[in-house]
Amino acid sequence: MKLFFFGLIRGGIPLLIMSGIALLLNFQSKSWKAKGTFCSALIILIVGASSIIYDIAQWNLLKQSIIHFLLMLVTIYPVLLFSCWFPVHNFKDGLVVFCYFLFVGLILWSLFFTLAKIFNW
Repeated sequence: MKLFFFGLIRGGIPLLIMSGIALLLNFQSKSWKAKGTFCSALIILIVGASSIIYDIAQWNLLKQSIIHFLLMLVTIYPVLLFSCWFPVHNFKDGLVVFCYFLFVGLILWSLFFTLAKIFNW
């Protein structure tokens, strides 16, 4: 329960701030910017909340990483598809977005893994 609360804090605070910005943009008739900001807020919420996976000491790094990847696949990938950041008109376009998803995810996972090892997080 404690980890769940920490996950909500890690992801919820940025969600509230970014959602407020999105709402202001929407009131200013900048709906396309508001949508992008809100999609960013959703991504931050999901990534922040799911970071608790790496705090579960009983799971090894492989299990944590697989569960994290699957969670990102069923949450972040659909947000990317519906965000309008990428043209998605057919299966091939969805596959291109999936490749971006994999590439950026691998880079970020490697970066944070390296930082965690360096700073002993």
